Amino acid sequence: MEEGGSRIRRRVCVRKRDRPGLGCVPVTAAEAEKDDEEKDEEEMVAASRRRRTAGVQEAEPNDSEEDMFGDYDSFTENSFLAQVDDLDQKRMQLPEHKKHATNFASTDLGSESVKNKPSIAPVGTFADLKTDKHTENQSGREDVTVEAGAGLLYDVPSSQVLYFENLQNSSDDLGDQSTKERDRNSPYHKTLNEESPHNLIEQPRQNDESSSKVGTSSDVNRRKSVKDHLKSAMTGNAKAQTPVFSRSKHLKETLLSEEMSVAKKTIESSSHDLGPFYSLPSKVRDLYFQFKGIEKLYEWQHTCLTLNSVQERKNLIYSLPTSGGKTLVAEIIMLQELLCQQKDVLMILPYVAIVQEKISGLSSFGIELGFFVEEYAGSKGRFPPTKRRGKKSLYIATIEKGHSLVNSLIETGRVSSLGLVVVDELHMIGEGSRGAILEMTLAKILYTSKTTQIIGMSATLNNVEDLQEFLQAEYYTNQFRPVELKEYLKINDTIYEVDSKAENGMTFSRLLNYKYSDTLKKMDPDHLVALVTEVIPKYSCLVFCPTKKNCENVADMICKFLSKEYLKHKEKEKYEVLKDLRNMSSGNLCPVLKRTIPFGVAYHHGGLTSDERKLLEEAYSAGVLCLFTCTSTLAAGVNLPARRVILRAPYVAKEFLKRNQYKQMIGRAGRAGIDTVGESILILQEKDKQQVLELITGPMENCYSHLVQEFTKGIHTLFLSLIGLKIATSLGDIYQFMNGTLFGVQQKVLLKEKSLWEVTVESLRYLTEKGLLQKDSIHKSEEEAQCSFHITKLGRASFKGTIDLAYCNVLYKDLEKGLEGLVLESLFHLIYLTTPYDLVSQCEPNWMIYFWQFSQLSPAEQNVAALLGVSESFIGKKASGQAIKKKVDKDIVNRLYLSFVLYTLLKETNIWSVSEKFNLPRGYVQNLLTGAASFSSCVLHFCEELEEFWVYRALLVELTKKLTYCVKAELVPLMEVAGVLEGRARQLYNAGYRSLTHLANANPEVLIGTIDHLSRRQAKQIVSSAKMLLHEKAEALQEEVEELLRVPSDFPGAVAPSIEKA
Repeated sequence: MEEGGSRIRRRVCVRKRDRPGLGCVPVTAAEAEKDDEEKDEEEMVAASRRRRTAGVQEAEPNDSEEDMFGDYDSFTENSFLAQVDDLDQKRMQLPEHKKHATNFASTDLGSESVKNKPSIAPVGTFADLKTDKHTENQSGREDVTVEAGAGLLYDVPSSQVLYFENLQNSSDDLGDQSTKERDRNSPYHKTLNEESPHNLIEQPRQNDESSSKVGTSSDVNRRKSVKDHLKSAMTGNAKAQTPVFSRSKHLKETLLSEEMSVAKKTIESSSHDLGPFYSLPSKVRDLYFQFKGIEKLYEWQHTCLTLNSVQERKNLIYSLPTSGGKTLVAEIIMLQELLCQQKDVLMILPYVAIVQEKISGLSSFGIELGFFVEEYAGSKGRFPPTKRRGKKSLYIATIEKGHSLVNSLIETGRVSSLGLVVVDELHMIGEGSRGAILEMTLAKILYTSKTTQIIGMSATLNNVEDLQEFLQAEYYTNQFRPVELKEYLKINDTIYEVDSKAENGMTFSRLLNYKYSDTLKKMDPDHLVALVTEVIPKYSCLVFCPTKKNCENVADMICKFLSKEYLKHKEKEKYEVLKDLRNMSSGNLCPVLKRTIPFGVAYHHGGLTSDERKLLEEAYSAGVLCLFTCTSTLAAGVNLPARRVILRAPYVAKEFLKRNQYKQMIGRAGRAGIDTVGESILILQEKDKQQVLELITGPMENCYSHLVQEFTKGIHTLFLSLIGLKIATSLGDIYQFMNGTLFGVQQKVLLKEKSLWEVTVESLRYLTEKGLLQKDSIHKSEEEAQCSFHITKLGRASFKGTIDLAYCNVLYKDLEKGLEGLVLESLFHLIYLTTPYDLVSQCEPNWMIYFWQFSQLSPAEQNVAALLGVSESFIGKKASGQAIKKKVDKDIVNRLYLSFVLYTLLKETNIWSVSEKFNLPRGYVQNLLTGAASFSSCVLHFCEELEEFWVYRALLVELTKKLTYCVKAELVPLMEVAGVLEGRARQLYNAGYRSLTHLANANPEVLIGTIDHLSRRQAKQIVSSAKMLLHEKAEALQEEVEELLRVPSDFPGAVAPSIEKA
């Protein structure tokens, strides 16, 4: 359409340079009827137009009606008018379609069958439907316009010229009128003061009368067909004595047919609805109601979506309290980019669990709206990502995987295909090594792509000016919360309400009125039972505890003092939860959960397995469980709101609470659509009172760059990738890049002793000494800033594998040493090589268990230990407590112990039995497995860059897969689906769903009846995720086939005929 549209535009511009191209004329011919006087005026315009044409003799007047058109004398037999009929039919149907599609803009988002729809149908124009490329064509029309001397349209039949001119003139009036009509009725044109934001998507019924008039007018206008236009124009030209042109009649007919074909395609494509819902198809709004039950947008959401910075695709940071609805705004902007701008989108989230939750939630939208949703977390993700033919991709990634993805796009020259990057929890840019990686990612995008928009959101931001300067972004903030939050402090028996207007920041609220026995006072000095029983089981409650062990103890203690009545609440459903927990853990069940779940209480922390955590979260969301005792990680993780949030103490582990942590925790109080108010209660001792008052009244913590503080994971990794990707290779360019980072913005605050230049020089010297970079030879006359570097093979492997530079040399030596006697009898040797280095320091071996496990090894596996320098006698002496003279590397010994854990886990595929064998928490074993899968993927990419390690490439592909899923082979295809963990996969497999195809074709309603403890929402998400994955695989295969059949671009032309003959 665009190509054709530009051709029409060029030709019209030759005739009349100051008139807009045809690409901007309305498709609909509504209100195009003319009376006789208007026709006479048109004929005069046509006559004057022909007089302006190059000196052509006027033809003799022709009095014969039958012969006045020459070869165009028949309206029924002409070769191109059959196309006109088709076009006319489509035009007749078009207003109906437009009206139907547009009506969704003015109805309530939740209405399934809408009555009395306002029928305000804006006249569709090409301009309304333009894409980015279209816009570029229009804005740069000077380049497209052909000079009159070129004679491109010299021989165009004047009937055609007059037709386009009439259509343009009539559309100008019509366009103005329809624009006013549309603006007047647009729900988004109204100011926020005029209309309540909660009803932005609803339209008043008073529009019915005016809309019916518009509908009647539309019916009248439709009577004038394209054929009538052509008849009128051609008759007018004949009366005006059409000059005789030099080109053949055949050329005239061909040209006219071509123009009609272009117009036909344009009208066909113009039926797509891309505007009612914030420039998105009205279908998007229906899907939000269908999948998420969202009927209305909040006022701030509408304001944010209509900001100039959003409309003009500028970078934006926005900040609101937790539960304010930030994510919905981000999703709508992402959909605008995918569907309207036709660009890929990257969404960066802090944790794997949140990535998987978001994949499940958005896969349904991808299926319905025609884009891919791809997971980049743990060991999942393809580098570079698959280049899609037609559909665009939404990449949902963790911080680390997002960085690797951006690197791969820059390396392959595809970073411009990334139209938008959305960062959730932007404040994490100031948190350790993960913050440094996030900063590197954003800095590279800013430096390499001027067309990629960046949007950051957070609930806890303070020094926003620094982030604005770094991201070159505008800032929007609002204190909106869908549910009012009341903050309280509890000291002894007294509860105070937080009041910023009060002198000391709080006012007396009430005394706790709960009869405590002496036993209860000793067991529960903080009165948790009293605070909890005020809300449960009718409402939900979260109790944040400082440590994991404290979570379990508090849950157990509360249940000891709850009455028997709590056991009866949803008794059957709680029994099902216990049954599912046993089934997914091969009959094992945590004794604490066994005691607490019947009361509707459970603990939630990192010591749970992924399966347990997911099942408990589902039970809590469904109201089966009413109380969680949890650590602070829940506040930053999946969304589990509650009526009341209690902070057991103002500490996280042994550190005093930070304000942003406090805000995130209390932000979970109040469930939109369920509660009218949310409450938070912070329990404190008298000694902490002053510090707590500063906490609740003080500002948020400032966000500072960790790029230099985290050397090996920060500035060193950054410089290595800058040179490896050829973003900046000279000292001067690297220094310039550093000035554009958040660290560069904050250098005056962060650098006290050294300058940024000195830090840059020192870091490059370190990388050169470590053998990761090499300095190019320079002439003495060149300045130091011109000194350039190139990356070594080891350096390239390190940055491609995203290996922590503190371990890259150790990893190389271990892999090299492994080649000397690689044992392939079992996976044990390979597992040792992929055991994460950063977990070794946390390991404290149980020497008796170590000795027992060592004795179970086969002779070949014991050779692996011998190769590493760890003997059975050494471990035996350690187990018996004997003194050891011979020194053995502690890190190697500890790493080998962790390898035993992983090796046993892969053989047994049961976390519970392994945690019992090694006396380790099951959550620790789970985290070890996840870390090993991710590190194995990194080692694989590391080996792919080094020829000497070719043997590891094939071996590590299979090992990575085993570590990722750690289940029996038959469950792996099901666990590829986002949100399906081992327990659920086993349920599905036992129910007969054995493959991805089975799941993709499953009926969610049947799944609900077949699979225990599966909600309708989860069933739909599983099916949607399976469909998405299946579509991605099918698309990849189609692309591979097309690539194989495509003639290479460098194919020598002379050889082609001989191959065809063959």
